[in-house]
Amino acid sequence: MDVSMTLWVLTILGLCALIAADFFIGRKPHDVSVKEAGVWTVVWIVLAALFGLGLLFFGNSQASGEFFAGFITEKSLSVDNLFVFILIMAKFSVPSHLQQRVLLFGVLIALVLRAIFIAAGAAVIANFSWVFYIFGAFLIYTAWKLIQEARSGDEEEEFEENRLLKSVEKKFGVADKYHGTKLFVRNNGKKIMTPLMVVMLAIGTTDVLFAMDSIPAIFGLTQDPYIVFTANAFALMGLRQLYFLIGGLLKKLVHLSYGLSVILGFIGVKLVLHALHENGVNVPEISIPVSLGVICGVLVITTITSLIAAKKQAAAEQPQKDSIGA
Repeated sequence: MDVSMTLWVLTILGLCALIAADFFIGRKPHDVSVKEAGVWTVVWIVLAALFGLGLLFFGNSQASGEFFAGFITEKSLSVDNLFVFILIMAKFSVPSHLQQRVLLFGVLIALVLRAIFIAAGAAVIANFSWVFYIFGAFLIYTAWKLIQEARSGDEEEEFEENRLLKSVEKKFGVADKYHGTKLFVRNNGKKIMTPLMVVMLAIGTTDVLFAMDSIPAIFGLTQDPYIVFTANAFALMGLRQLYFLIGGLLKKLVHLSYGLSVILGFIGVKLVLHALHENGVNVPEISIPVSLGVICGVLVITTITSLIAAKKQAAAEQPQKDSIGA
């Protein structure tokens, strides 16, 4: 898809306007209700759908299909991020009324860092087609790791700060308590960070680790930087509301890792086939409609089986709870 500089500028300005509106509406720290989170989740999904339809009418069907496939993939992968976000919030004991502010700025940091990743990835792909082999192999390896972790039942129970975050804390210092929405305060004449700033950095920088698999995944669906960026932007910007909407339901998605592993493995194979095709090997390529169907189908099946499994587990545990209560 041929995207002019004017369209790029208008798109970025439009996204900035949406972010500003989101910030203005939720500027006052408060506990986010399920109703509020649900309304805004629907709003972001509708906006993403309208953008995809806009690509269909003003662009072409391939661009629209690639956007929807990329958006759904990034959205499903971002749900996995929410588990870590919950761990971060718990580790830093973030007050409930400040959590929506943390997520907003954390997601903004992640969006900027992902834009850098996307630009770098697009430049590499444009000059070195063999990178598709690396991306494909990495996604297949990641898919295998997800399956192994899901089968072993290993879950990350505690968030560990990365080196970048630790170095920033050491350089600036951190206050011993929250100071409302302030990011920096003065202590004995020295400017130090508040825990709120630390949590925002933790959310933003940790998301970059997730980008290590999500960026290659979406490049497996489209090599158009414009679609890669917009799909990531819409998926990330609705993540804050999704956190409050389904935070309590995440534990019920017991088969999510299996579903994500199938999606990543599928896209990995797609990338390898594409790389072979680019090198003159006569192999079939997987079309966007097929990719979109597989991704949606896997997510639907994963959700249904997860809810069934969670319901059976709850039913099995109920007699034990009753006996303890008696």
